[in-house]
Amino acid sequence: MSARTVPIHFVLRLLREAERRGLDAMPLVLASGLTPAMMDNPQARATVDQMSVLTRAVWKLTGDELFGLGPSVPRGTLNLLGISLVHAEDLRDVIARACEGTAVMSGAPDITAEFGVERTRVEIDLSRLDDPEHLGSESMMAMLHRFVGWLIGRRIVLRSIEFPYPAPPHADFYDVIFGRTPIFGARQTAMTFDSELLTLPVVRTEREMREFVRAMPMTWYSTRDDEPSTGERVRRVLERGLKGEWPTSEDIAARLAVSVPHLRRLLREEGTSVSRIKEEILRDAAVASLVRGEESVEDLAQRLGFSEASAFRRAFRRWTGSPPGAYRSGGE
Repeated sequence: MSARTVPIHFVLRLLREAERRGLDAMPLVLASGLTPAMMDNPQARATVDQMSVLTRAVWKLTGDELFGLGPSVPRGTLNLLGISLVHAEDLRDVIARACEGTAVMSGAPDITAEFGVERTRVEIDLSRLDDPEHLGSESMMAMLHRFVGWLIGRRIVLRSIEFPYPAPPHADFYDVIFGRTPIFGARQTAMTFDSELLTLPVVRTEREMREFVRAMPMTWYSTRDDEPSTGERVRRVLERGLKGEWPTSEDIAARLAVSVPHLRRLLREEGTSVSRIKEEILRDAAVASLVRGEESVEDLAQRLGFSEASAFRRAFRRWTGSPPGAYRSGGE
């Protein structure tokens, strides 16, 4: 899979949260490779690496794994909780230990669970957080979802994901994070999944757990791999075009064992199309390359299949609202 990019909205809210706590996060933003021009452009995109570097930096500045949004959750809390969870027997035991652990950890939001016959519902009580940007709600849920699934060696397909606030900008990106568009305006932060997963055993070691925690928050923004939507499946086929000839709609339909009209209808229901997905792939590949600074605009344009650099520059401005030079600290 090619690298995804993240809407600049997620960078800006992290920056606002840091500033709300009297921290000067702009030097951290610049150190991550993001530029002032990107900060002023609502169409801008950041790479997952940049978001990860910036998030870790704010963690370090606040000394808190919930960014200082409420009662202190000192750095290392997740690692401490992880030691208990990695020694659980199965997913049911993991969830039960998470509930018990957060109940006794000062400052940690309480986790509660209802183990139903068909569905298990896990709620996180974030009512004590001062969280106008909803940063704590989403990061806590992303951590829990990714971590418990990783422990059993299987990505947990969510049947629902709920947040108690209105849909934010770029709500469509949440499908990339959670594998499902959240229900916004719900009564509580919660997720539900099939109870048949509860008997799956924990397959990770304590050493692996420590490595996983160190890699946070990279996994928050990474692409899901569970029960992909039609658009995600099309993206996986189309990405081959970055290394050779672009698959046609007929090629994609044959790969997915559907007719071309049916493929188009499925994508239309998801609010996308083959051409839109292709442009997203090109945009993400272009942003990643420009941030790395390993090739000239001319070479990048040629690699991505543009007849000339000027055509690439026009396309890039259409995708991101900025010229390619805005994604390099030194310009083009």
